[in-house]
Amino acid sequence: MNYASSMPDTEIILRNAPLFPHMFFTDTINNWKKAETSKPYWVYSAEELEEIDKQKVNQISILLNNDVLAYYGHPSSRNMGILGRHSIEELDRMLTVLAAEYEALSGGRKIIKAFYLIYGTVWPEGQIGILRHDILMRYIEYGLKNDILIFIDHQIGRYDPIDSLKKMFPYLHYPNVHLALDPEWRTDQPMVVFGHVTGEEINRAQQVMEDYLIQNNLPGERMLVIHQFNHVMIRNRDAARSNFNRIRLVHCADGIGSPSMKRASYAANARATNMPIKSFKLFYNLGIPGAGFDEPLMTPREVYQLNPRPYVIMYQ
Repeated sequence: MNYASSMPDTEIILRNAPLFPHMFFTDTINNWKKAETSKPYWVYSAEELEEIDKQKVNQISILLNNDVLAYYGHPSSRNMGILGRHSIEELDRMLTVLAAEYEALSGGRKIIKAFYLIYGTVWPEGQIGILRHDILMRYIEYGLKNDILIFIDHQIGRYDPIDSLKKMFPYLHYPNVHLALDPEWRTDQPMVVFGHVTGEEINRAQQVMEDYLIQNNLPGERMLVIHQFNHVMIRNRDAARSNFNRIRLVHCADGIGSPSMKRASYAANARATNMPIKSFKLFYNLGIPGAGFDEPLMTPREVYQLNPRPYVIMYQ
């Protein structure tokens, strides 16, 4: 006779115990019932606790023991950064060499490679051109196979920054994808009028991004990079928060110039101590007529001497 199948559900817990005398001791069953009903409703099961532990591991900050080194640009444009001038494989090889230079100076921190792609490109009158899905996926899939992070950057144009950010959310389903907004280009007069975001908009962007991760059960934390090289680009900057659980806000010092000019721009960003995780962007001389670049290009040692030290370094 199969005693387990004939017992009430409350007694199945005893199915591995000897049938006699335990099954006849109603006190045993009653005590078990009492213990179960006394548990607070928020007590986790063993399976839930195991999943929570996994999530905690996945949410350890990438930047805790690592710096990020990225190549920046548009995959379909040779004039918008180094990323558009080489194949994915060649970019990976070049970035590996540069990463070794940084790692030799990093004081024991590892260097994680990244591709930083312009996803939304501002056009005249503030219209936006969107990077083709199949092109972006080539970089995401290569990054997944080769431990390379992917940043996708929206230039906003004439549109709302939160709506612009949301357009990139589906790519957060890939664990190596992080997002960025470039306030310079939040304008309907690109190259004429500097755009801006506010500290409050930065907070709202982080909140909707965090909500999306939670609602879609996406593990880990993600970075949100905000670019700035001019005081106009972030208004009411002191209002920006950096205490979201799942979003790591990264404040990037953008802009071209000599090392002294770039240090001054970085120092201006450094005063925003409410955004403590800093980033630094460098510009190669790609020989493009009329395009600005850094002259001379700062060395990895000079970059690491910036105060505070940048955690995300990118080359355009």
